[in-house]
Amino acid sequence: MDYKVIWSDEALRDIEAIAAYIERDSHFYASSVVTRILETTKLLETFPLSGRVVPEEADENVREHFVFSFRVIYEISLNDVCVLAVVHGKRLLYPEFGKRVK
Repeated sequence: MDYKVIWSDEALRDIEAIAAYIERDSHFYASSVVTRILETTKLLETFPLSGRVVPEEADENVREHFVFSFRVIYEISLNDVCVLAVVHGKRLLYPEFGKRVK
């Protein structure tokens, strides 16, 4: 069964901010990072359990994949996967991230 991948508004804003920041130095690398993130989330349609459980959440349904130095954090529900956030791996998740989990 394929899952539907849904992007939260916050995760889309994360992607836009990351791309804008990287693009100040290189349009090529900004495009590469965003493309790789999108490719990774496409895999979630078929393999939603492929990511590791987010340690801060300890919930089997909240998982993440690393893309370069970014954490792509998503939540699995019955028929869909919701991308909750894309954050730099060195950035603390809380308190802001707690508002994004259902």
